[in-house]
Amino acid sequence: MRQLPAGLLLFAALAASAGPSAPSEPPMVTAARLNAQLAVAYLKQNDVVTAHEKIDKALTQNPNDAAVQMSAGLVYERLEQLDQADRHFAAALRLDPHNPDMVNNYAVFLCRRGHYDQGQKLFEQAARSPSYATPEVAYANAGVCARSAKNLPQAEALFRKALAARSDYPDALLQLADLSFERGAALAARGLLSRYFTVAASSPESLFLAVRIERSLGDAHAADRYRSQLQKEFPDSEQARQLRGGVSGE
Repeated sequence: MRQLPAGLLLFAALAASAGPSAPSEPPMVTAARLNAQLAVAYLKQNDVVTAHEKIDKALTQNPNDAAVQMSAGLVYERLEQLDQADRHFAAALRLDPHNPDMVNNYAVFLCRRGHYDQGQKLFEQAARSPSYATPEVAYANAGVCARSAKNLPQAEALFRKALAARSDYPDALLQLADLSFERGAALAARGLLSRYFTVAASSPESLFLAVRIERSLGDAHAADRYRSQLQKEFPDSEQARQLRGGVSGE
């Protein structure tokens, strides 16, 4: 549950920031962007070797493109060369410091590395940007970061900021439901999860949480219903395996 998105936001930002090529754009600039996009496409296919080849070519062609640097950070993170990934993410932000997507994506990386304070500051910077269309994403990510740092009150406040920005944002609803349950507020967690199910498809995480909530509230029928749904829809998930093994997760 307490995980920051690994790559999805970066894919979106790369596509958005690369944009169409200008008619007068130098061929090398265009080629670099195309190779960066190909690198991301190969990452999606889990072809890390080819992604590495494409991004290194893009960096040779034009290292001064923020989208190229951002995708390089993603590739090198997947390669587990984290210091090099950090350099590329930081370079992307230097090249495009007012792009809230770049800010948010570097913050994701920092929090995954355990640099919570720095990551949270960048998340909140992105959320406050007038040009950022989805502040709820940055606030929810900041909440996950705070939760990873064991700062539960701050995490709750940030998830509520995300919901203030967009009341039906599924990620914030699920995260806040899970956090509420962890803090012993099972009824509140049930209400939040109910809201989640009205705006998002069921997932292994949400159904597993529902089972645990209903068991804690003594509703065996509801717990069994969610358990059956989890086993039917996601039989190979870690959550389904835990339930088959008799692990409650409470």
